[in-house]
Amino acid sequence: MTDNTPISPGGPVRLVLFLCTGNYYRSRFAEGFFNALAARVQLAWRAESRGLATEWLASNIGPVSRQTKAELAKRGVVLEHPDRYPQQVQETDLARADLVIALNEIEHRPMLSERFPGWEDRVEYWHIVDLSEAPSSEILPLLEQHVRGLVRRLGAASSAA
Repeated sequence: MTDNTPISPGGPVRLVLFLCTGNYYRSRFAEGFFNALAARVQLAWRAESRGLATEWLASNIGPVSRQTKAELAKRGVVLEHPDRYPQQVQETDLARADLVIALNEIEHRPMLSERFPGWEDRVEYWHIVDLSEAPSSEILPLLEQHVRGLVRRLGAASSAA
């Protein structure tokens, strides 16, 4: 599952944007796993990820969490840009995405409301907590299930169109 090349049979590739707080752990896992899975099933979607408050996480070591890299590797996924440091979301990122998913509604809805007024009701929210609330051995398999469900949902919607 290492080929991250998006497949677009006769149409443009659409964009899903995953948001978490620091763009270091959850959203990077979602981005990498989504892109590998979408390529594998020839879904004309691509994922990117950003953080809502990257300045809060200055203590992070390196460009992406070791748990994210390890769990993706277990699934045969290599991050397309493993050396990319976390990126702060900008309104242009939100505007160009076809679908925006914030990974924890309780955590991220207030951030969106404060930093990007009007966007908080245009985002899909999941309920994936951060490492401070649960171990990666619980969080990342749950996130994997959500991403698999999203790929199925988008595939079904593409087939119905």
